[in-house]
Amino acid sequence: MTTNWFRAVINRLFWLLLGCLLVGLITGEFAWALVAGLAIYLAWTLRQMLRFHHWLRNSPNEPPPEARGIWGEIFDTLYHMQRRDSRRRLRLQMVIDRIQTSTAALRDAVVMIDGDGHLEWWNHAAERLLGLRAPDDSGQHVTNLIRDPRFVAYFDEGTFRDPLDIPSPIDPGSWLQYTVTRYGRGDRLMVVRDITRLHNLEQMRKDFVANVSHELRTPLTVIVGYLETMLDAEDQGNPRWRRPLQQMQQQARRMQTLLNDLLLLARLETSNNALDEQPVQIDSLLETIHRDARALSGERGHQITLDVVAPRALRGNESELRSAFSNLVFNAVKYTPDRGEIAIQWWEDERGGHLAVRDNGVGIAPEHIGRLTERFYRVDSSRSTHTGGTGLGLAIVKHVLLRHQGKLQVSSTPGKGSTFTCHFPAERLIEAGPGLPAGH
Repeated sequence: MTTNWFRAVINRLFWLLLGCLLVGLITGEFAWALVAGLAIYLAWTLRQMLRFHHWLRNSPNEPPPEARGIWGEIFDTLYHMQRRDSRRRLRLQMVIDRIQTSTAALRDAVVMIDGDGHLEWWNHAAERLLGLRAPDDSGQHVTNLIRDPRFVAYFDEGTFRDPLDIPSPIDPGSWLQYTVTRYGRGDRLMVVRDITRLHNLEQMRKDFVANVSHELRTPLTVIVGYLETMLDAEDQGNPRWRRPLQQMQQQARRMQTLLNDLLLLARLETSNNALDEQPVQIDSLLETIHRDARALSGERGHQITLDVVAPRALRGNESELRSAFSNLVFNAVKYTPDRGEIAIQWWEDERGGHLAVRDNGVGIAPEHIGRLTERFYRVDSSRSTHTGGTGLGLAIVKHVLLRHQGKLQVSSTPGKGSTFTCHFPAERLIEAGPGLPAGH
């Protein structure tokens, strides 16, 4: 097309110059004939440019004005390009309309947030669940409208690895789950789901477990007491009852341990249970757990080492931290073969405080690591039964760390051992000083 235009322009100029030469031959004024011809050509070109400008400015969607030659080609080409773009925009707008219509029909709230955190668009469910109002809230920062401190911290953190479950900003009796996904150049898509029914069911389950565990605790204590009395008086009874009574006592104590763990887990999961914080001296706490672990190992002969560098105390609940740390250490003792090595290490850096419990036991296969903190999940049920585990220890560790803004990291290689590491944020470390209590 470019070559044809170029040839058309050259041909038109050639015939114009030829006409000017003929007029110059007739009149004898070659220069004036050439000037007059070029002036006519320039005037025609300017007129076509004015028509082109008027068409683009006033009626670009209408057919172009009639023109011949190169300007006719320009008009027709631009008009066809506009028609193609118009059809493409129409198809794109139809797709956008369908997406918005389908999104508006969702029962879950969908909110589009730009890179600066301002609201760009939302569906009707967002108005019902979050109380957003169009167009007043358009362009507002999302944390100005959802002011729950947990959501503000979740949004500002920006990782969005896990969803956030908090009460609704317009109805405290309803619970919402926030899921944020990044897309484009820093934009975010937030999906909000009403999980009130699931939350109520979960709360009912927790209440049921806590109530049943509490109710079973008293009769089980009575049974254990009578079994101990009967075993103490075995000389006056039938010797054949000794072994059955011992087995009954063993299983009853195992049930007591299970109930105690269930009650502790239920207390940890209670969201309105405030954390009773105090400065905890990590060195003395781990030394106590270290002695208990050596006593638990007994004749199995584990080599248990302790390496603590704790110039600062950890702000938290000592009883909960003791339960979490002892669960990790005692699990290492239970599941490490005799004469195995277990290392307990605490260190601090710019990121916070860290506790690592390492062993050279049988290890854990990768497919089990993601589910270790689930209730009653067992990698090997027969081995757990043999060691007397309840299947709740790591679930307790998980909830204790959550209450202390900590994280549990598990790394393991089958046949070589496992490492369980607890990470605590730096803001929970307190500088040691004379005002802190001595080790417990």
